[in-house]
Amino acid sequence: MTDFSQSDRQAWMSLIAKAPEARLDALWSGYGAAPTFEWLRRPEIGAVMVRGRMGAAGDAFNLGEMTVTRCSVKLEDGAVGHGYVQGRSKAKAEQAALIDALMQGAGAAALRVAVLDPLAAEARAQAAARAAKAAATKVEFFTMVRGEDA
Repeated sequence: MTDFSQSDRQAWMSLIAKAPEARLDALWSGYGAAPTFEWLRRPEIGAVMVRGRMGAAGDAFNLGEMTVTRCSVKLEDGAVGHGYVQGRSKAKAEQAALIDALMQGAGAAALRVAVLDPLAAEARAQAAARAAKAAATKVEFFTMVRGEDA
């Protein structure tokens, strides 16, 4: 098993969950054959309650429900992976769980280069594009000093 922190695992699971399904599928298929595994929990579709806060500081309130798909797998080497993804895609949940399990093993570096790094680069590019689009609408206010105010 490779060394990784809880925040590392949260980061790759978040990246996988937010990735577009078609792009994740393309990168995963290019990585190679899926490893042999056993199901701990087959993909199942359900709903979770999404909570929010007014202004990020107020009391929490129930915003609504969101559909999620989850599953858990166990690889031959004993690594356990979990996949939680928004929506109803059982295939994406399975891929997420397999990637999570593989990232805990010796092949983590190769998997990171083949799947996670491209997803991270694309996510950064999309965030930069959104920021640039928002920056284009920014209004700068300034005050000019008039002669009689001096």
